[in-house]
Amino acid sequence: MTNQLKAKILSGEFDSRLKEVYLNDSAVEEQKSREAEILDSFTETFGANNDVHFFSAPGRTEVGGNHTDHNHGKVLAAAVNLDTVAAAAKRDDTRAIEKSKGHKCVDIDISDLSVHEDEYGRSDGLIRGMCAGFKERGYNIGGFNAASMTKVLSGSGLSSSAAYEVLIGTILNHLYNDGKVSDVEIAKISQYAENKYFNKPCGLMDQMASSVGGFITIDFNDPSKPIIEKINYDFASSSHALCIVDTGGSHADLTDDYASVRSEMENAASVFGKSVLRDVDENEFNQNIALVREKANDRAVLRALHFFNENKRVDKEVAALNSGNFEEFKKLVIESGFSSYMYNQNVYTTKDPQNQGVSLALAMCENMLRGKGAWRVHGGGFAGTIQAFVPVDMLDEFRNNIEAVYSEGSCHVLSIRPFGGIKLF
Repeated sequence: MTNQLKAKILSGEFDSRLKEVYLNDSAVEEQKSREAEILDSFTETFGANNDVHFFSAPGRTEVGGNHTDHNHGKVLAAAVNLDTVAAAAKRDDTRAIEKSKGHKCVDIDISDLSVHEDEYGRSDGLIRGMCAGFKERGYNIGGFNAASMTKVLSGSGLSSSAAYEVLIGTILNHLYNDGKVSDVEIAKISQYAENKYFNKPCGLMDQMASSVGGFITIDFNDPSKPIIEKINYDFASSSHALCIVDTGGSHADLTDDYASVRSEMENAASVFGKSVLRDVDENEFNQNIALVREKANDRAVLRALHFFNENKRVDKEVAALNSGNFEEFKKLVIESGFSSYMYNQNVYTTKDPQNQGVSLALAMCENMLRGKGAWRVHGGGFAGTIQAFVPVDMLDEFRNNIEAVYSEGSCHVLSIRPFGGIKLF
């Protein structure tokens, strides 16, 4: 019964579990109120007579490997403490009904797992795609009721869609498969759902970081069989906060900018008869830069140089975290940011050089954090967000200065979450 579960949550029966996931007492209290609100929504939508369980899937942040994955490179990513949470229960039919806060109910019949083009870009397409992916891989599926609420910021580069996909996969995993489907498999199914049923040709990094949790590195040398390694670094011990700054720039009309990064890297690779830069010998490339300039262009050369160095930098960042050397890690983050700025050139669009919100935020970070923290462009770039690692003793000053230039609430203070997609209780 949902009322009984709500009473247990508010009385503190699950506090130890919540603290394990959300890391501190204030977050636990906030989460209890949030789950009570979710349960109220569930009861209002579906009634009180349900065997309800709670599930959670986090957003993610890219930490290293900026624009490397599409050329079969390496990335470093991490789950963050902003998540999407759902209360869910089995149904005895083939309907999957999901009610997200602020949105209408999604209600689909999962006896039909064909692609519906009218569901492209919609959450019902993701639910149908996740169910199809589970069934194609021989796993069980079934109907469910779910009420959800998200804190993963849309458009912030934290991948709200991946969190949603992993959440649905986690629900199916625990309601119908006794939790036996691996985190990696859920991530792959999530990518499948987004590619085929949502019609977005995403890579695997977002889903993998959300599903596995903590810091992870992924090697996409063979995209069909990516090599995933979880890094056991306790970010809480670093005495730093992870800040994502929303500079307010629009991603509208940037499709060509994003596409040009990949296409120019691939054009550089084609000079050597390869389709991606990962397959090009770096020494051979360096000996033939004049030829690449002639066959492609100067920016393609610079972006290729970024790829080669960024790929090696991911390995160095992983080694620094594995050895607990956070100071070295910060130096590498800064190197990554300067490489994106100077060589990959994805910090502002040449279509509108007068507006450089990301560039300005990076300049402010350098002024405030030089010798103390680290900063870089976040995600695809050209507009949107930056990432900064800020010492906790200067967090208030950093946030106040940033928000004085951008807007109140533009600096989002996050932490690295040690868990991926999970059943809370």
